[in-house]
Amino acid sequence: MNLEISGLRLPLAAFVLELDATLQSRVTGLFGASGAGKTCLLEAIAGLRRPTAGRISLDGAMLTDAPARTFRPPETRGIGYVPQDGALFTHLSVRENLCYGQRVHGPADRPGLAYAHVVEVLNLGALAPRRISSLSGGEKQRVAFGRALLAGPRLLLLDEPLASLDTALKDQILPYLATIRDEFGIPMLLVSHSADEMVALCDEVLVLEAGRCVRRGPPGELFRPSPRLHHVLAKPVERTSSA
Repeated sequence: MNLEISGLRLPLAAFVLELDATLQSRVTGLFGASGAGKTCLLEAIAGLRRPTAGRISLDGAMLTDAPARTFRPPETRGIGYVPQDGALFTHLSVRENLCYGQRVHGPADRPGLAYAHVVEVLNLGALAPRRISSLSGGEKQRVAFGRALLAGPRLLLLDEPLASLDTALKDQILPYLATIRDEFGIPMLLVSHSADEMVALCDEVLVLEAGRCVRRGPPGELFRPSPRLHHVLAKPVERTSSA
């Protein structure tokens, strides 16, 4: 991945988000206090916010070029975005939610992103006929991951995917995120308040404060993980066939 963010300027209520960065890691973390601009940065990359200045390109394809008034719509950017609440369609079944991205974008052109394989990796086979309202928080998050993957994205944006879960559910879902990283090879930007999540999943972390990057580096140099982290990641991820 080569995500170029040049001269980005996005006015927000309390400050202006400003960033110059080239992101090339497999998983890049965005860390900082609430209101630091992390989600707004994801939304700018996804095409949900229009910056007043700057350029954003992904693997050489220009997504946003404010001086040239170029702004590609979100659905044409090749980006999978999982917001904090998952944004699942409650009137559809799990299977219908999973297939939604394929209907909009067409089937992914990589064999590893076939429906059966994604369902197996995320252990969603038994959930396929169920309604979203019947799922636990952790199950909903796995469905949200699966739907984003089945759209065949070039980049995944994950906005605090574990924030709404209690500790036990976080321990269940964290290994799935590690498996997504390792199994599918899709670059990811991960927003989180958790140092453990940064250490467990990311190759590089940008620390944001009031819309600016104040530190950047490997998570092992920026954070000290908790003793329980290795135990959580050692848990095997179950796999089931599609249904």
